[in-house]
Amino acid sequence: MPADDLIATLRGASLRVTKQRIAVLVALESHPHADVDQLGRIVREDIGSVSTQALYDVLTALTEAKLVRRLETGAPARFELRGHDHDHVVCRDCGAVADVERAGTPPEFPQAHGFRVDETEVVHRGLCPACRPGVQSP
Repeated sequence: MPADDLIATLRGASLRVTKQRIAVLVALESHPHADVDQLGRIVREDIGSVSTQALYDVLTALTEAKLVRRLETGAPARFELRGHDHDHVVCRDCGAVADVERAGTPPEFPQAHGFRVDETEVVHRGLCPACRPGVQSP
């Protein structure tokens, strides 16, 4: 995403534009499902020194502004840019994460229980091809 679009995105979410926020958004564009340690390495390569606490602060602000989604796939938490809704599949052994297109939710589910659902997160767990002996990656 061009820098002007990133600036507009932050301002549209009523967030102050900082080099740390821009760097985290850029990092998540190229490295979806990154954890804080991975993001730290990428961001530091881009803009130099930034503390781990600053990264957590940026991720909290971006998550609260609904620009970034925190994925609870197990320890450690991972992050991705918000976009279209999709599920995730997580390898129990190595922690690899992949996007899976959502098949759909029965339309009666929210109404049947009195809920108005505004977000759904589904995590499927299993073993990736690399962690299953004798199975080649697709």
